[in-house]
Amino acid sequence: MPGLLRICTAGSVDDGKSTLIGRLLYDSRAVYEDQVQSVRTASRRFASGAIDFSLFTDGLKAEREQGITIDVAYRYFATAQRKFILADTPGHEQYTRNMATGASTADVAVLLVDARHGVRVQSRRHARIARLLGITTFVLAVNKMDLVDFDRDVFDGICESFAALLPGTTLHAIPMSALHGDNVIGPSDRTPWFAGPSLLEFLERVEIPRANTAAPLRFPVQLVLRPDQEFRGYAGQILSGTVRVGDAVTVWPSGVATRIRRIVAWEGDLEVATAPASVALVVEDEVDVSRGDVIAAGAIEVGARFDAELVWMDERPLDPARVYLLKQGTRTVTAEMSRGLVLNQIGSVTITTARPIVFDRYADNRSTGGFIVIDPATNFTAGAGMILNPVGSTRAADTPQGPSAAERLARLVRAAASEADAAEVVRRALEEMLT
Repeated sequence: MPGLLRICTAGSVDDGKSTLIGRLLYDSRAVYEDQVQSVRTASRRFASGAIDFSLFTDGLKAEREQGITIDVAYRYFATAQRKFILADTPGHEQYTRNMATGASTADVAVLLVDARHGVRVQSRRHARIARLLGITTFVLAVNKMDLVDFDRDVFDGICESFAALLPGTTLHAIPMSALHGDNVIGPSDRTPWFAGPSLLEFLERVEIPRANTAAPLRFPVQLVLRPDQEFRGYAGQILSGTVRVGDAVTVWPSGVATRIRRIVAWEGDLEVATAPASVALVVEDEVDVSRGDVIAAGAIEVGARFDAELVWMDERPLDPARVYLLKQGTRTVTAEMSRGLVLNQIGSVTITTARPIVFDRYADNRSTGGFIVIDPATNFTAGAGMILNPVGSTRAADTPQGPSAAERLARLVRAAASEADAAEVVRRALEEMLT
């Protein structure tokens, strides 16, 4: 059985995103009767006909009054074949930042286009944001086909326009009417010329590669656990990869190599743990590890300068003369940007951080290649970015450094049986180092 699928909607305002999700929930019997009754009552109140499917996700008072989506609404449902998490994102330009939030964790993006208007500016913007965020599987839902008499030429024209926007992706186009349910759950008699699966049928079958389990180990340290003198563990979430007891790992940015001695979870010690598990790792050696460090395996980038694609979400424009906070994983550093951006603008920037960070290219690992920009004056999340390439002195770190001379001496002293033996092994070690 396929695993959990995360979906987000995208597209311009009034293209029917909320109505589509509401219809999908309603027809798949994923809403309770009291919810249906509540929506029926609200539909009459807002003069929306017998039932306004958009009200299953548009829960804010302002959303129902204006007939638009403002916040991201998450809905969970399941069929006999699969479990789903749906993110209904806003189409209005003013709330583009909310759309980026909903798309950041999605596996599939459902791009809606009003058949009467075709591809609009916001449709293109949402498609680009979803692609930048690493989504490679798209559903092109050409909605409101009932208003153009299910004209195949209209559908084909919109498909051709979108094909050029998303090169290198999987694009499944569906002609539909979310309001009437055509090609949402099952095939429609009004589109005899369309032989593809309906929206739900496609979502139930689509296979999404889980790169986070196949990728190398990435474990940002969130907290150092020291309940007593006998235990020192490093707590966090495995963002990608798998870790086993005995594995050789490296702590970055210091580059010190060690091995995993224990994997501690709530239920007890584990022999193996895989993303996205939250665990505490205990290493064999006395290593200086703190919050923000990354325990990793395989090649990784370490540096303070890189190129990135940035989506600006603050009404206050990005000022290259200002210093911002950059949060990537569990590490927060000060950073400067090479160029200015305005609200909802997407642009390429070069970022310089005050201290080195540990990262991957976003195309290789979404978990360690993404970051947010915070305005230090307001603590507002001002932007979200994807790392493209390292710049300048940044190095690809795939060869772990051995322990330093001081660390080697400390290990020898701890292993000695007495103070006299400790003094002797230190003397011999120093002789070897100096000759």
